[in-house]
Formats: sequence, structure tokens, C-alpha cells
Amino acid sequence: MNDLDSLLALLTPEGRALLDEVRDTDPARELAVATRLRRTHPAELVSAALGQARLRQRAVAKFGAEDAGRMFFTPNGVEQSTRASVAAYRAECFRALGVRSVADLCCGIGGDAIALARAGVRVLAVDRDPVAVAAARANADALGLGELIEVREADVTEVDTAGYDAVFVDPARRSSKRGRIFDPEAYSPPLSWAVSAALGAPRGLLKIAPGIPHEAIPPEATAEWVSDGGDVKEAMLWFGPDVTPGARRATLLPAVVGIHVTPGTMLPDPEVRPVGRYLYEPDGAVIRAHLVAEVAEQVGGGLLDATIAYVTGDALLPTPYATAYEITDRMPFNVKKLKALLRERGVGTLTVKKRGSAVEPEELRRKVRPQGPNAATVFLTRVAGAPTMLIGHPAGGSAG
Repeated sequence: MNDLDSLLALLTPEGRALLDEVRDTDPARELAVATRLRRTHPAELVSAALGQARLRQRAVAKFGAEDAGRMFFTPNGVEQSTRASVAAYRAECFRALGVRSVADLCCGIGGDAIALARAGVRVLAVDRDPVAVAAARANADALGLGELIEVREADVTEVDTAGYDAVFVDPARRSSKRGRIFDPEAYSPPLSWAVSAALGAPRGLLKIAPGIPHEAIPPEATAEWVSDGGDVKEAMLWFGPDVTPGARRATLLPAVVGIHVTPGTMLPDPEVRPVGRYLYEPDGAVIRAHLVAEVAEQVGGGLLDATIAYVTGDALLPTPYATAYEITDRMPFNVKKLKALLRERGVGTLTVKKRGSAVEPEELRRKVRPQGPNAATVFLTRVAGAPTMLIGHPAGGSAG
């Protein structure tokens, strides 16, 4: 069976029963389970069910156990789907804008369509991949959202989106041959087409890679970077009557807090200053949005180095946009001296962070061989251009 036939077979009563049976299969027991089930079921169906069970287990991190246990996935779908928390945030933004219908172009297995429908938004979900389309349709039905989600197999560049309140485009940013795609014009469809589609609708939103060069961002858009639990997940380009062209936003989930600045209010780069008592590590979304200066102003700090996004200051001032560490030691980069210091402090749990250093954290950890009951964090970075090690611990916690 090809991929589409395998998925469709899992939607049959026999396939669904088999999926229920293999739901919690331990990967170590897969061979034994497959051997037993092939006595009473077609071998290809057994393989498809076990493969789908593995995908569902992987999908729990993005969709939660309840949804992942009912949904249908493809390998690309698990890898490229939006995390449910981010999709729910986006859907709520649409709902708050009064959007009641969205054309979801390049919908994949339907993760965003599901979130939009749960927010009460009617969705046209379009993709040209027949397997993804079958999965999206099955997922809408499995989650009881079929009445709000119309799934269509088509080339998104040929779909008429007239009549929809908004267009959402999630271009493919990976290739089976080249892997991750960094050139926005090599997206499928290209970023320029997606921008045209967004500008041609009452409102438009594009999902793009968080590493997009700022010079590639269309001047008509507000660009937003989103992190969830401290991990940068994606960037979005908003278009429409509510948008301030050229604005930048960093949004942090799950708290849903953000920094929003317009072109006329952006701060200049912070000054470089001596290492203070505290080091602030800005959230990745803040860094991607080029809003480190806003965080530095909040905490009354400056940069350790003009080219590195670490902020230092003398006071501990709370901010949701950065993690604070109390610095106890500073030394030039020297593995032997670091090893001696850690031995003296009884540090056995060592967190290694780096920015502006070529040294790999695991390599350093192997060389210093930390031992003892205490914990510490070492920052491999530059201070005013000089390779430096800063040792400390999360502010407010114990140094060990």
C-alpha cells in the first residue's frame, strides 16, 4: 500500500480497531506485537497501525495526549505542524479581530484549522498533498469539528479565497531533497506569492521561519515572533487594517505576554557596560524580534558585548522577557581554572550556556567532569570582545 492507501485503511472499522489495540505498544515489543497481529490481520495494515501509533506518541508533545490519541498523522505532519498552544493563541487573535472565516492555505494535517474551528471560526483548509488532506479531513471528523472545517485538495495558488474574512498561509519550509529551506523565495509557495495573497484579503497572516532576515520582511507587515515555554516556535507576518506597518512584536506563551514596538519607538542598541551582579538571558522571541534594548531598559542594564544578546545589570528587577542569573565568578576562558573552581565548590550539576563561543557545551562538560552535590551555570561568552566564562546560578535560587 502507498501512504494514502495506508491511511485510508486505518479509517476502516478494522483499521480503527487495530489502532486501539496497538495504542500503547512499547517500541521494544513492536516486533513481537507485529508477529502476533499478522496472524489475523493483513501485514500491511499491521505495519500501518504500528507506524501510526508511533506518530501519535510523538505528537503528544505538540497536541496533548487526548487529541494525539484520536488524530491521524503523517511523518511530515508531526514534524511541521504548529504546536497546539501556538495555534490556539493565533486562533484567539483572529477571533478577537472579529474574524469568522479563514482560508487556511497549506493546511497540512489540519492543526491550525482545528484551533480555528475550536475558536468558532469557519475554515477552508487547502493542501495539494492527498495524504495530508486525508489526514486533515479525518482529524476534523475525529475531533467533532467537521461542520466547521471544509478540507479541499488543491493547489493553493489556484484557490479563490473571496468571501473569507482572512487568509492564513503556512508555506512549506522543508524539502525532501534539501531539508530546511532558508530562502523565503524557495518556500512552497514562495513568500512573495503568500504576501500577495495576504494583501489581497481583508486580513492576512503568514507563518514563516523565525530565522527570517529582517530585511526580507515586507514593509506592510507587523512581524511577530512567538516562543512557548522559552523555545522560539515561529514567526508570523500580520497584514490588514489593524496592523502597524513595520512594527515588531515578541510574544511569550503560555503567559501570553508581549513587547510590541512601532518603528518610531524602537530603542537604540544598549551600551556595553562592565559585568554587573546579574546576567539577564532574553527570551529567544525577544532576540529574534531585535527587542533586546527594550529588555535592557526594563532592568536598567547594558550589554556584555556589542554583538551578543546577554544583558548585565547591578539590580535584580523582574521581567517576563528574560531569565535572571546571579553571577558569582568571572574569569578568562580557561578549562583548567574552571575545573578547579567547580571542584572547590562541589559542583556536580553543571548547566552550560553559550553565546559567542565556539566551544560545545558537552565538550566542556566532559573536560571539567563536574562532581559534587551542588549546581551551577557557566556562560561561555565574550565580554567587550574577550572570551570569558561567567559562573553563577538562577537569581533567587541557591548557589549550592
